[in-house]
Amino acid sequence: MTTAASSLGIAVGQFAPTADSDANLAQVAAFAATAAERGARVLLAPEYSSYFVNPMDSSLAEHAQSLDGSFTRRLAELAAHHALTIVAGLVEQADGGRVRNTAVAVDGSGVVAAYRKQHLYDAFGQTESDWIEPGALEAPQTFVAGGLTFGLMTCYDLRFPEVARTLVDAGADVLLVPAEWVRGPLKEHHWRTLATARAIENTVYVAAADHTPPIGVGSSLVVDPEGIQIAGLGSATDLAVGWASRGAIDTVRRANPALALRRYRVSPLSG
Repeated sequence: MTTAASSLGIAVGQFAPTADSDANLAQVAAFAATAAERGARVLLAPEYSSYFVNPMDSSLAEHAQSLDGSFTRRLAELAAHHALTIVAGLVEQADGGRVRNTAVAVDGSGVVAAYRKQHLYDAFGQTESDWIEPGALEAPQTFVAGGLTFGLMTCYDLRFPEVARTLVDAGADVLLVPAEWVRGPLKEHHWRTLATARAIENTVYVAAADHTPPIGVGSSLVVDPEGIQIAGLGSATDLAVGWASRGAIDTVRRANPALALRRYRVSPLSG
């Protein structure tokens, strides 16, 4: 059994970000303190943690920040104070009237990885691309904490297994998924199933943090390389910690060497 003594704690904090950026940061700060008290080394907060409105509108661009703006500077202060790496969703400045939906990983030194969401949520009646510029097809974004490599993806990317696979090919042991998984028929089932599938097929950990209802489904979770939920939340604003270890990954891969046995590689579509 994986224990705190032999592993790294990953905290998932779920809440409903709003147009009040200061209140959003205050909530992340509270999560950081709790995560550190419980022994976690990595804290994952939801997509759009810096700013969110529903429905989306032009205020996104008005409240967008640079990658080294006040939001990430405050995350770096929190990370330094609590000895954490913090991953959260940033509304990042872009050209042409739209913004970038960016997942930033920040430690006490500043930004250590930044991923711009590649698959925008133009589905189930939503058109995220009206307001968001899709991320470029670039190198996978990863960082190292506690001897494990973490890879970044965002929300709707869960429905595209090749995103997870490219991160695993880049060495990721843990996939971090900040999300705003919109509620709807079967959506909570999809959320849990897809997070679990990405863990099983890649024999890695998956940690996913969502917005709370009524817009998100909540149900933030940490899944181990066998597809077992080892930490999870319901519908309230809260934080849960799951423990990840290199030994657990190695044990699963000895029994199920699926990555070594595969016969296809993933490559980006042209254009």
